[in-house]
Amino acid sequence: MAAVVLATAGYDHKIRFWEASSRVCTRIVRHPDSQVNCLAIAHDKFYLAAGGNPHAMSGVRIFDVVNSSNSSPIAEFSHGGNVTSVGFQHDRSWLYSASEDGTIKIWDLRAPPRCQLTYTTVGEDGRPCACNAVALHPNQGELASADHAGLVRIWDLAADKCATELRSTDGRLSPVRSVAIASDTSYLVAGTNEANVYVWRPVQSKTYELEHVIEAAHEDGSDHAYILKCGISPDAQLLVTTSSDKTAKIWSVNRGWALEKTLAQHQRWVWDACFSADSAYLVTASSDHSARLWDLQSGAAIRYYSGHSLAVTCCALNDSSV
Repeated sequence: MAAVVLATAGYDHKIRFWEASSRVCTRIVRHPDSQVNCLAIAHDKFYLAAGGNPHAMSGVRIFDVVNSSNSSPIAEFSHGGNVTSVGFQHDRSWLYSASEDGTIKIWDLRAPPRCQLTYTTVGEDGRPCACNAVALHPNQGELASADHAGLVRIWDLAADKCATELRSTDGRLSPVRSVAIASDTSYLVAGTNEANVYVWRPVQSKTYELEHVIEAAHEDGSDHAYILKCGISPDAQLLVTTSSDKTAKIWSVNRGWALEKTLAQHQRWVWDACFSADSAYLVTASSDHSARLWDLQSGAAIRYYSGHSLAVTCCALNDSSV
């Protein structure tokens, strides 16, 4: 089994696996009937999930990471709209996915694979609204979703219901693009289409209090900069936000959410980012057809992964010791 699994994908309908240290592309999995919107690697590094456009394909496909000779999906699942987020439960007994069709689905991966639960994100008009992102709580029993109605919702899987809805205190419901939960469960963050970052702290079971807002976290000189992804380092000390302003920004939790570094070598939108297991490095994916590996201590881009012919919209890294 590879010590490091690094994958990128996007609009050129290809998933590329990389040898992280040498920048060599070791494998290409073709995804001919759809772009790839999101990637996730299982904790044990055996499987990779890819989400795309179900009008051309199944929506979610799972690929074998270990057997590089098998490029066919080992499982496929359906949504009614673009899949925006995928992820594995820790021991890989189930997978979660979210979609612009307004649903979050839990897929039982045991034989035969099947949809176990479905939740719907509903807007103020009572109709389904796009679910833009989902994050799995470290307790493995809750999901946090971010939706186009401007809400972050906490879903209790055991109770099979939405337990909490979170929104900004000023009442403005800008679409929420991304959500993440700290590994020590000490806080939850969400980034919006207005480039604001909201930080909530848990005060009791499934109840959160808004603690901090980073206003206009990204600015590109235009009327509007979007936050495209927010993520939390494994040690829960750093927050990354990526944006249409062509940068990724690193924020310090212990320094009151102060800006630590701006990573600014990409030439176009930065869509995605993922931390290394030791929280010392970051991989970013961009519309400039590339991905980069950053040393977070120096803020320097130390690896450049080129080979995609169109926008790279997602990346996934697993270098943990399983």
